[in-house]
Amino acid sequence: MQVDVLNIQGQKTGRTVELPEDIFGIEPNDHVIYLAVKQYLAAGRAGTHKVKTRAEVQGASRKLHKQKGTGGARKGNIRNPLYKGGGTIFGPKPHKYDFKLNRKVKDLAKISALSYKAKDAAIIIVEDIEFESPKTKQAVDILKNLNVADKKTIIVLSEYNDALYLSTRNVPNVTTTVLADVNTYEIMNADTLVFTENAVNIFTEDQVVAEA
Repeated sequence: MQVDVLNIQGQKTGRTVELPEDIFGIEPNDHVIYLAVKQYLAAGRAGTHKVKTRAEVQGASRKLHKQKGTGGARKGNIRNPLYKGGGTIFGPKPHKYDFKLNRKVKDLAKISALSYKAKDAAIIIVEDIEFESPKTKQAVDILKNLNVADKKTIIVLSEYNDALYLSTRNVPNVTTTVLADVNTYEIMNADTLVFTENAVNIFTEDQVVAEA
């Protein structure tokens, strides 16, 4: 799959990049995408929910009345869960929600997500963006030139660029990350992926190494 390389004005540079079929052209596996997204969201849950049991709520521990002979049901103390203000039965306790996924499953999920974006023509390749200092206005102008200013966009770099990161940090619906850190959830949640040319070349280099 060939994609044109654009400059920061949104114009074609005359260069193209061949996206590897084994990364951007496979038949997506929906189930592994579901598992990867579920794991990402689960890991973000605090799991700090808790209620007080009858041993933790306030109240006297004396027995309300004698066990037998009253004609009513037996009762313990005022902290009984059946009374208002009593403890909670089987309430939630703090615990973690995250779970493990095998590396091959996570890799397949990411490749499946990238293949979906490639099928939807939601991948843009732009020549490397160089900022000497953070300039949000300049970053917004580039996004407008690429026609992605009103879309959820991920800018994927080959390596961390502090100036570009700071320039896009306050731009709504825009995330700047490096290729090694992008995950399945972010890919699926974005409308458009903007790869720098150097970031895409990593796929090509990895493919050459694998073939060798």
